[in-house]
Amino acid sequence: MSESTTRDERFTHGLDVLKRVDGEAGQRVVDSLADISPELGHQIVSWAFGEIYDRPGLAPRDRQLVTLGMLTALGGCEAQLDVHVNAALNVGLTPEQITEALLHSAVYCGIPKALNATFAAKKVFAERGLLPLGQQPAQADATPTSA
Repeated sequence: MSESTTRDERFTHGLDVLKRVDGEAGQRVVDSLADISPELGHQIVSWAFGEIYDRPGLAPRDRQLVTLGMLTALGGCEAQLDVHVNAALNVGLTPEQITEALLHSAVYCGIPKALNATFAAKKVFAERGLLPLGQQPAQADATPTSA
């Protein structure tokens, strides 16, 4: 967006991006701010989604992987994880890819934060009818088998 766009134009553009990525969940977050901080809702839509999220440098699925990792690392962001796990599914990540990313986060963020994020993902997957997930691939046996 250029600096000459109006506040309303930035909001409209951000709302289009938000709906594409987060669907109804994003709109619920904005709506929940209407009686306490409508300006925060406006900035989330206009700036976070209209300006930052819509930049061309990363694909939406990559942005969601980064977001899931950051929210996991921060901890205490389960409500935002709900929204962004939904968003990750909306932009093409599979439940298996999401759980793999959260498993990977355990190495860098710690097991308690990875557990909290995984349980947030489980809640979203359950709401969307995506549980149980398929079996994880078995580890390859290091010993050769005889024929």
